[in-house]
Amino acid sequence: MNFDLDREHLDLAAAAGEFLSASASPAAARAALDDGAAAQPGRAELLKSGFAAITVPENAGGGGGSVLHLAVVAEQAGRVLAGPSLVTFARAAVLLDGDRDRLTGLADGSLAVAVVDDSGPVLDAVGADTFLALRDGALICGPGEVTARPPIDATRGLGDVTLDGTTVLVRDASDRWQKAERVGRTVLAAESLGAAGRLLEMGVDYAGQRRAFGRPIGSYQAIKHMLVDVYVQVEQLRSLVWWAAWAADHSPGELPLAAAAAKAAAATTLENAAETVIQVHGGIGFTWEHDAHLYWRRAKVDRFLLGDDVAAFDEVARLAMEAAR
Repeated sequence: MNFDLDREHLDLAAAAGEFLSASASPAAARAALDDGAAAQPGRAELLKSGFAAITVPENAGGGGGSVLHLAVVAEQAGRVLAGPSLVTFARAAVLLDGDRDRLTGLADGSLAVAVVDDSGPVLDAVGADTFLALRDGALICGPGEVTARPPIDATRGLGDVTLDGTTVLVRDASDRWQKAERVGRTVLAAESLGAAGRLLEMGVDYAGQRRAFGRPIGSYQAIKHMLVDVYVQVEQLRSLVWWAAWAADHSPGELPLAAAAAKAAAATTLENAAETVIQVHGGIGFTWEHDAHLYWRRAKVDRFLLGDDVAAFDEVARLAMEAAR
């Protein structure tokens, strides 16, 4: 049995990688952090490319694709620290299921949507004009006032949102909200997979070039073991991400465990990858001028989005125990 991506997904990854690497980069993320520049490629360009609306139905102007298709693109977005996050589009597509007018607005950009969680700042709040939230079990939608947070990772557009003049879209939306959160966790883990994979490449490349005592530092056992540990974590995360994305499309019963496992692993893998690569780079890695710290910032922010890794590990344990019983 083949658990790898097929040719269609690999071609999609190549196309997404080409587009995103030409329009987003760590340099753009640094400009957003230092100068307040907009995150790249930006909401409009992501929608124009068609990648952001992959999971929006075709009759609403989207791609009609699967969560796995979006996760493949999200991995490439994570590699270059692209913004805004594809997590926001993924969650909104689930929450607005059946609402053709608003889905059309999501796909064509006339609605700049963000999803409001009860805890912590709102992802992609900066630049959004329409907000989705769960209140007393009902899905509501409306405008809101955004207070931007001082950025750790400026590409995440974090802000506090005060809702105003909302409309109830779905009265009993708890299950829909939960599904959207799990799909969001899956896509977030895919972005982390891309970022961690890129960090690993940076570390391996540097270890092969930097020399100490007449030898590349990558020839020393300590460096090898550090990078191999990251490699193992990245490949384990890759399996969890593809499992969670497949479950979202084909096996709803497996999605709760798969999404929680992917979220938990993504948080720890990306943070460990960033810290390892900073250490491998030595003195230059510890300066703010090196790109590794931008990925480290992404890791620190993403660890707490859609629940932290501790909550996710607790959920994995609870679900596994329930299944065993």
